[in-house]
Amino acid sequence: MSRHSPAVPIDISAEVIAALASGGAVVALESTIISHGMPYPDNAANAVELERIVRAAGAIPATIAVIDGKARIGLDAAALERLASDKTVQKAASRDLAAVMVAGATAGTTVSATMVLAEAAGIKVFGTGGIGGVHRGAETSFDISADLIELGRTSTAVVCAGCKSILDIGRTLEVLETQRVPVIGYGTSQFPAFYTRDSGHAVDHRLESPEAIAAAIDLHRRLGLGTGLLIANPIPAVAALDPDFIEGVITEALSDAARQGIAGKAVTPFLLARLNILSAGRSLAANLALVRSNAELGARIAVALAHLT
Repeated sequence: MSRHSPAVPIDISAEVIAALASGGAVVALESTIISHGMPYPDNAANAVELERIVRAAGAIPATIAVIDGKARIGLDAAALERLASDKTVQKAASRDLAAVMVAGATAGTTVSATMVLAEAAGIKVFGTGGIGGVHRGAETSFDISADLIELGRTSTAVVCAGCKSILDIGRTLEVLETQRVPVIGYGTSQFPAFYTRDSGHAVDHRLESPEAIAAAIDLHRRLGLGTGLLIANPIPAVAALDPDFIEGVITEALSDAARQGIAGKAVTPFLLARLNILSAGRSLAANLALVRSNAELGARIAVALAHLT
């Protein structure tokens, strides 16, 4: 059962509608991690596990995707399985949403697209793996993720393990500063680098609890600042990879991408798949650990935010 949103053509599940109407805690979850971020069947199992983790922490999960031309918030088991197993599923950033929907296509939503739809539904917290950013070599390719632009204009708080270490992290943080996006470390003063806990770059602010982060989100929104917030949650220490090891693997994967002429939105899925092969599965295990940690933290923040508001 779902209801059509009058402002934006989206279908919201009855469970999510009920939680939002009662002031309950809801956490948005993206779907490109299902459709393009992991191999099958790991992606399907992880989609189910993320929703279980959010529920266990006291919040309602709202996985977001476009299914047969309809933007949907809150997916059933059949939709999750389809996103995981159907090779024709597209990848939609915020700029793609209207065209994909008009075409009646099915697509996993990236961070930017998930933020837009979450905000339209009134969902304030979004848990993901890592955001997109400035790609290495962007001074010549101009490859900069729409995630950074969307964070500068959409009020969603995004919980992540930093940005993927295949990116230029220093330049990514510079763009976030330009976009007026606060970067808040959860129990850390260092910006994490997805597979590792420390990128060598500092965060803007450090807060020690989900309750403190929820208070910052609430005040940021009440101040009318109009931007998202980036909550940096380092990968659990037991799952973190050795920085030298993963950097070597990334360098090799980037060379492979350049040699094969991989460009645009195909770069990140290619690199993630290549990293999994080159690391003998270690990068996938780390990815699973960090996204689950982010889902749990996102739920705890959403619960604290619901109590505040």
